[in-house]
Amino acid sequence: MTSTKPAITIRGYRPSDRDDLADICVRTAHAGEDATGRYAEPEIFPAIFATPYAELEPELVFVADNGERAIGYILGTADSTRFYADFRDRWLPTVADRFPAPTPPVTGQDDGLRYLLHHAEDMLVPEIAAEYPAHLHIDLLPEGQRQGLGRRLMETFVNALRERGVPALHLSMNPANTNARAFYDRIGFTELPRPAGKKDVDYLGMRL
Repeated sequence: MTSTKPAITIRGYRPSDRDDLADICVRTAHAGEDATGRYAEPEIFPAIFATPYAELEPELVFVADNGERAIGYILGTADSTRFYADFRDRWLPTVADRFPAPTPPVTGQDDGLRYLLHHAEDMLVPEIAAEYPAHLHIDLLPEGQRQGLGRRLMETFVNALRERGVPALHLSMNPANTNARAFYDRIGFTELPRPAGKKDVDYLGMRL
C-alpha cells in the first residue's frame, strides 16, 4: 500500500511557527542557500528579515505547511515607512542586547549585519516606498521548491494587500540570486530604477 504525503497548505502565521520561520530564513539567507557556516552569527538573519514581521505585522505572514511544519513563508508589510519606524522603536530593543551594534569602523559581513540590524531604516528607499509602499520577503526550503508554492504564497500575500487597499509593493534582492529573479519576472514584477548609493541590490515593483 502506497502512502501519500499530505497536501501542502498555505495558511496564516501562528506563534508556534516562529522557530520554523527563523530556521527557513537562515537556510535560505545566502542568496537562496544555507547561511550556516558562512557567517559568525547566522541567527541574526531572522532577527532582521523574518521575526520582526511576525511580531509587528503577523496578519501579513503566511506559511507553506507540509502537515508537520512550515517549509516556506511569505511575509512583509503594507507600509514600509511605518514598519521601519516600528522596527526601531518596538523590535530593536528586544534584540539589541543579543546582537550589540558593532564598534566602528564597520568591517566584514558580520559587522555589516549587526550594523544593519541597528540601522534597518537604511533599507527604506523613500522614493520607492512612496509609490510602492508594501514590501515582502519570500523563502522556501529546497523540499518546497518547484511545486508552485512560491506562486501560491505570492497570490495569498497580494490578495491580503488588495483587501487593505494597498496600491503597489516592492522588494529588494541580491542580483546573484538568479533563480529568484526569474520567478519574480514570471509573476509580474518589473525592475525599478536603482537609487543612488544602493549598489549590488536590485529593486522590483508590482502594481496591485
